[in-house]
Amino acid sequence: MRKIDELLYEYGLSHQNETNKTIHWICVPAIFFSIVGLIYSIPSDSISNLLPFLGSFANWATLILIVVLFYYVSLSPPLALGMFFFSAMCLALANFLSLVSPVPLWALSIIIFILAWIFQFYGHKIEGKKPSFLKDLQFLLIGPAWLMHFIYKKLGLAY
Repeated sequence: MRKIDELLYEYGLSHQNETNKTIHWICVPAIFFSIVGLIYSIPSDSISNLLPFLGSFANWATLILIVVLFYYVSLSPPLALGMFFFSAMCLALANFLSLVSPVPLWALSIIIFILAWIFQFYGHKIEGKKPSFLKDLQFLLIGPAWLMHFIYKKLGLAY
């Protein structure tokens, strides 16, 4: 069995309850975005000077997401492609909100992060099982891939 299949299977063991699954479909992407938003909010003038061709996307979030995408590629190149597109959407949304939102992006991201984690823990209370990341921190990155693999299955794509 491939490592990605093992990780998705193990993650799925603590995500059987339909309410918990529904909460995860909302909160996992929200948490991923909130982390991107928080990292995007870190001043990055030195990166902008180093990589001017990236424009407003020359920031810490872009650099960290590149590293995260290498992790996904090591598990499953097709899933990594989906995560690349989702990551790009998160970066674009962070960029947009940083320009138009009356609330600073970092503050908005903290609010989303806290609320989403409250719901996540509530979902696990309903499930009756602890979150997977308490066993292994890599499950913090497997959660988004777990959702992406369902999208792939629905579209009939191999992951």
